[in-house]
Amino acid sequence: MLDEGSDQPKPSYKRVLLKISGEALMGDQGYGLHPPTVERIAAEVKSVHDIGVEICMVIGGGNIFRGLQGSAQGMERTTADYMGMLGTVMNALAMQSSLERLGVFTRVISAIPMDQVCEPYIRRRAVRHLEKARVCIFAAGTGNPYFTTDTAATLRANEMACEAIFKGTKVDGVYDKDPMEHDDAVRYDTVSYNDCLSKNLKVMDASAIALARDNNLPIIVFSLDEPGGFRGILAGEGTYTRVSGP
Repeated sequence: MLDEGSDQPKPSYKRVLLKISGEALMGDQGYGLHPPTVERIAAEVKSVHDIGVEICMVIGGGNIFRGLQGSAQGMERTTADYMGMLGTVMNALAMQSSLERLGVFTRVISAIPMDQVCEPYIRRRAVRHLEKARVCIFAAGTGNPYFTTDTAATLRANEMACEAIFKGTKVDGVYDKDPMEHDDAVRYDTVSYNDCLSKNLKVMDASAIALARDNNLPIIVFSLDEPGGFRGILAGEGTYTRVSGP
């Protein structure tokens, strides 16, 4: 779809939230940040920002520390989860640095106040940043233990009145089984929230899916490794799975 008098595609959504895992930032490494990968993802975000889409981001922290794994190894769960939240702040700052090198104004907004490095979460202020065409990167999850960054992404997408969540993964949609392990895995073009829950399709955790369902917020699952995939979907192209009601 094109804007009148323009060869630029008219995006199918005006405001979206992009959710990616921390592991997406580590490239082929087994741990930490891989700067060229961060820069590649930032360029994908910029390409969508350039066509006038307002963008929020939530990035996981699993490349640095995962609370559930720490808890499984004997660490107290609440402490482990807070450590994971701090990992998301580090990832958010890395993404901010890459985006601003590309000329995209950003704000890192943390659910845990740390005023020297980022803003505290204030909903109306965050909305205003989006209206001013700044990319908002939400960090530190919800600020509470026992909640994943999937749930934080769905919560923030609802609070920001986003029209969809874009979940960037290593595969081009939702499959009935792991396509990395099963050659006969079948991709869904569309799937319902309830099927995601009943079939345990692992799109997001159950709390996030239920929150999206209750607020009729679609989830678009696509491959973050496909160059131009994020922008292509907004222009009505590409391969992806849409999760929507009921």
